[in-house]
Amino acid sequence: MVEDQKKKTVDYQKLLNTETIRSEDYLKRLKYLQADYDNLKKRTERQIVEAKKYCTENIIIQLLDVKTELELAIDNSKLTDSKEVIIEGVQMTLKKLDKVLEQEGVSLIDCKKDTVFDPACHHAIAATERDDIEECLITEEVRKGYKMKKKVIRPSFVKVAVKSSKNKKLK
Repeated sequence: MVEDQKKKTVDYQKLLNTETIRSEDYLKRLKYLQADYDNLKKRTERQIVEAKKYCTENIIIQLLDVKTELELAIDNSKLTDSKEVIIEGVQMTLKKLDKVLEQEGVSLIDCKKDTVFDPACHHAIAATERDDIEECLITEEVRKGYKMKKKVIRPSFVKVAVKSSKNKKLK
């Protein structure tokens, strides 16, 4: 019986040693994985900072071209008395700017007279009352609005017509 106990103790000691070696190996692997994860996290954070720093580089380069053309238009306007030449140059520059904005997904908000006012796209700056309408209608666009892809980045400033309050029934 004592012999059995000693044999079991030796067997348990071998198992314990084996498991200790395995657990040390797992701990070592875990430490390496933790270090790899920390390094990956730091590298990713650096890349994000770098991307944020230079994400607008392409559009800035295109806008610098537009700026250069505007400077040329100003310089040329000093050399000529012809309004038509100046207007043509500014129109060409405006077309180029429109192209840059279009490439970035920027589009004009549709804002025609007598269309329904949409508070998601329009900002009313003045209102007049009318008897002949049922809903709020745009009467004039004061400042153009723009969307970038599907997001409104600048609402249109509009004047609106609303149903006359004298025709509303009080409850």
